[in-house]
Amino acid sequence: MTAGPPPRIRALVVEDNPIVRSGLVTLLRAADVEVVGEAVDGRHAIELAGRLRPDIVLLDVRMPVLDGVAAAGPLSRVAKVLMLSYATDAGLIGDAIRNGASGYLVHGAFDMPELVAAIRDTVGGRASPLSPAASTAVVEALRRTPSAGGTPPGRDEFGLTSRESTVMDLIARGRTNAEIARALVISEFTVKNHVSHIFAKLGVGTRGAAIARWLRTDESPPTDPRQK
Repeated sequence: MTAGPPPRIRALVVEDNPIVRSGLVTLLRAADVEVVGEAVDGRHAIELAGRLRPDIVLLDVRMPVLDGVAAAGPLSRVAKVLMLSYATDAGLIGDAIRNGASGYLVHGAFDMPELVAAIRDTVGGRASPLSPAASTAVVEALRRTPSAGGTPPGRDEFGLTSRESTVMDLIARGRTNAEIARALVISEFTVKNHVSHIFAKLGVGTRGAAIARWLRTDESPPTDPRQK
């Protein structure tokens, strides 16, 4: 008996600009992503997410009533959250990830196949997508905040081994488990074990939260670890 096709990913699109929102919804549906709802601000999104239980929320940053950064926390307790924004401010990106966002993509830095791949990787917990502009902004913020004693972040403070630190560096660059396995010439199973140990030592439950801790954008460990 052959297995049926995998279930379609259910997405909630949150964007206050009706033209941007309509275009995104049309493209997602053409890519076989099921759009279960559309919200115009963060408060509306939290309302819909609680009722519709999507797999992922595609969330704008700057919106009226409640912005995306503030909404990311409540939404991340219901579904994976992927930020889609024109903003490249390191503070906003760090706050969004610290609040529970699994990734941050900058409009104009991705095409539709890349967005669909990012959605699938985020829902599957395989990666924390960061557009180059977002990654650069966060790294620049890290450089402006030197670590104590000048040691690489996490190695002493978090007790990571040398190999775990290497794996965490690759996670922070948005690499999937498969890509990390190829880069380090190890199995995906071994990578998965490393990731589990890293999360335990960092006191986090998601790749986005791990990146936030690793890049010093999170001042305290989360208290509600969720599934990897």
